[in-house]
Amino acid sequence: MKKNEQLRDNLPPRLLNWILNFVFRLRGLKVHRTAIIFFGASILRNLKNIRISSNVVIKSGAKICSCNKTAKIFIDSNTTIGNYSFIYSSEKIMIGKDCMIAPFVYLVDSDHGQDISSTMNTQPNITAPIIIGDDVWIGSHSVILPGVNIGTGSIIAAGSVVTKDVEKYSIYGGVPAKFLKNRK
Repeated sequence: MKKNEQLRDNLPPRLLNWILNFVFRLRGLKVHRTAIIFFGASILRNLKNIRISSNVVIKSGAKICSCNKTAKIFIDSNTTIGNYSFIYSSEKIMIGKDCMIAPFVYLVDSDHGQDISSTMNTQPNITAPIIIGDDVWIGSHSVILPGVNIGTGSIIAAGSVVTKDVEKYSIYGGVPAKFLKNRK
């Protein structure tokens, strides 16, 4: 069986990527020299808290944000972040090796308080880390909410809202996402 090289055969020129990574490193981002960050992708705020490993691909329109001075984001090797996906951390988001994050996926590890005694925009964030295991595929337009752990080898169906932990090697889908079946 031939390895899927569709993505890797259509990457930006190496020199262009080297220059972009160099600029990001000057700004404090911990990015491996083999990582590819497409033009139009945004790495926002507190770059020193974001670590991008080898052979990671971050496509145009993606936004990755460490929202405060202690928020951490780690993207492990051979993972792809699709176009217009948003990864916003107020505490910690960890994405494993060999993951595929499709376009328009939203990962956020915080939520606003809901106390009616004050306006929502003045309430503190409530945070819980998001941990995504190795070899996970998250389908387009999915939302991963605070405190979720997605087990190694799992698949999240397109358009899902994941509110609870996902077992290893399983397929979840829906709103809210529910167990559909195990991978074979």
